[in-house]
Formats: sequence, structure tokens, C-alpha cells
Amino acid sequence: MSPPVNSIPAPSAGVTVGSLLRGNDLPRLERTLLLAHVLNVNRESVLAHPETGLSQEVVEQFSSLLRRRLAGEPIAYLVGSREFYGLNLRITPDVLIPRPATELLVEAALRRLPESSPSRVLDLGTGSGAVAIAIAKYRPHLQIDALDVADAAVALAAANARMLSVSNVRFYRSNWYSTCAERFYDVIVSNPPYISAADPHLSEGDLRFEPRMALTPGADGLAAIRSIVAGAASRLAPGGWLLFEHGYDQAERCRDLMAEAGFVAIATLRDLAGIERVCEGWIPVGSVKADF
Repeated sequence: MSPPVNSIPAPSAGVTVGSLLRGNDLPRLERTLLLAHVLNVNRESVLAHPETGLSQEVVEQFSSLLRRRLAGEPIAYLVGSREFYGLNLRITPDVLIPRPATELLVEAALRRLPESSPSRVLDLGTGSGAVAIAIAKYRPHLQIDALDVADAAVALAAANARMLSVSNVRFYRSNWYSTCAERFYDVIVSNPPYISAADPHLSEGDLRFEPRMALTPGADGLAAIRSIVAGAASRLAPGGWLLFEHGYDQAERCRDLMAEAGFVAIATLRDLAGIERVCEGWIPVGSVKADF
């Protein structure tokens, strides 16, 4: 349980929780998150005690974080965490920051995974482990293999699983399918890099601070998706599903890639903003042929 906000050290003259939460430079929510992080309490505790005086040390730590946020650093990196699908994950600059839109990928995968069947799932490019851990938390009978090419990401994802008491996910370092050539899965999921290298958004907002290889595979942004789709059919069990996130303008091309690879029942799912965000498809029973 977090300590009460009024248990902090002796206050600095005239500086209170309420005074630090005021300001037009940042949204109040962001100021609240930064102060809660400095005080090591939840944001509800911060909001409940606006009259509490703050020590000089707290004020200086908050001011330092505020300056960094005003310079553009993502809140998730500054406070070291982000909520995803109801789970609080540790986040570092080594991994992509989980987005609400990616929760659609989890929801779609859960629909394809029976609640009591001992299915096997593969998560490609796991990053912080957000997708794999969320699926594992809601389907504890499953076995999930979660892969990432970055050692730091694998270590962080494994730490998140331990922190959240999730034991049915195994984390490996792998360049896409390189460590699972002889394994078969009922569902493959992925939130791969899919932004075109020339996209100006890469030099804006939070994206400026996130690992480039987690955002773009270069060229038209479809290189990673092509690799994932091309290798999926031979690694899915008969009747298995592939689901992956893609860019706002890539839906049609992703459906074409799926059709060319032999998938059927191909569909595009829209996120809460109405944007085409996740592609899914099914390999018919009897059509799977290994390519290794």
C-alpha cells in the first residue's frame, strides 16, 4: 500500500501539492502523475491532499521531471510505468510505450483462444511484454512464447511477468521466427514496427524518444509484416490464427499479403477511434505445409 501523501518530509515554505498541480504548461493529469511518482504514492492520494506542504527535495525532483516533460520526454519513461489492459507495466526507453490501440490486439486474440483449451501462443516482438502478459493473465492455462530481438526488451518483459505473477510466458531473444522453427502455435500475435522510415511523425512527440527499430523497419513500413505473414503459415497448427497490428493506411496491403500466404477469413478490426488497426486471418485445416 502506498504511504499517505502527508507523510513526506518537512515542507518547503509555501509550496503545496495543490500549487504544484496548477499550471497551463502541462495537462493536470500529467502533473499529477509526475508528482505521484516523486512522492511514491498513487495519483488518488495526491489529489486527495492538495493542502499538503512539500519539501524542497520533492519540489526540485518534480521540477526536474517537469522540465524533461516540457522538452518532450514521454511520461511513461519519466515515471517508469504505463498501464495496459488493466496491468501496470514497468517501461524503460529500451522498449516501445504500450498504446491503448494495441489493447484491440489482445481482445482479438482472446476471442480466438478458448478459456479452457491448452493452446499455444507466439508473440513476436514482445517489447515490454504487454501483449503476451495480458493474454497470459486472462488465459492462465495457455503456454505463450514471447520473442524479441533486443536483450534489454527480453529482460524487461520477463521482469514484468514476474512482477505481475504471470508464470505461463517464456521469453526468448529471437529475430522473428529464428528460434521457433520447429514449434507450432494455435495463435500468433504481433505488434511489429510498421511506420515508414520517411514518415514525419517519427520526429514528433513521444516517437522521438522511443527505440527506432521498434517503430520502423524502413522503406514502406511493411518489411516486418511481410516477414511475419510469410513465416506464419508453416508455424501455425492446423486451423491456427495470425493477428497483427498495422498502420492506419496499411489495411488493404496487409489483407493482400495474408491472402497471398494462404489465409482465409481475413478481416480488419477497427480501434476505438475507428481506425483500421488489426489484421487477422485463419489457415484452413489441412493446408499447412512446413517450409523448414
